[in-house]
Amino acid sequence: MSISLPDYYFRVRENGAFVFRVNTENRQRPLELDQIAAVNIKNGEVKPQGDYQLTKADQTAIDDWMSSRRATLGARELDDILRSVDHLNLTAQWAQTRATPDELDQVTDALLLAMHDLRSVLVRKKADRMKHG
Repeated sequence: MSISLPDYYFRVRENGAFVFRVNTENRQRPLELDQIAAVNIKNGEVKPQGDYQLTKADQTAIDDWMSSRRATLGARELDDILRSVDHLNLTAQWAQTRATPDELDQVTDALLLAMHDLRSVLVRKKADRMKHG
């Protein structure tokens, strides 16, 4: 049974990834991962590892990965926000039906400040969109 491996492996880290070339040339030895670069997804910076010179194929693979990764992170971020809406609804239900006075004392000020801040941002952003669109 033959396994087809990709040419590159991206070890995800908080700000991007370390990029490895997958070396399968010598079947007598274990699989080797040769680090060729470090990628910062936030600013798009690609730093080759040591003296390594990135090839066009390397750069294309990195660019494709960065594009895909940004799309994945964007989708996750939107999903997290939609989950926050669910959590707000669940929090309202909890506060109305199950919360004790002591529990409400512990969370009320923090929730009110966070919701006020969020409301202010959303109202301002909506007003800006209505002005420009």
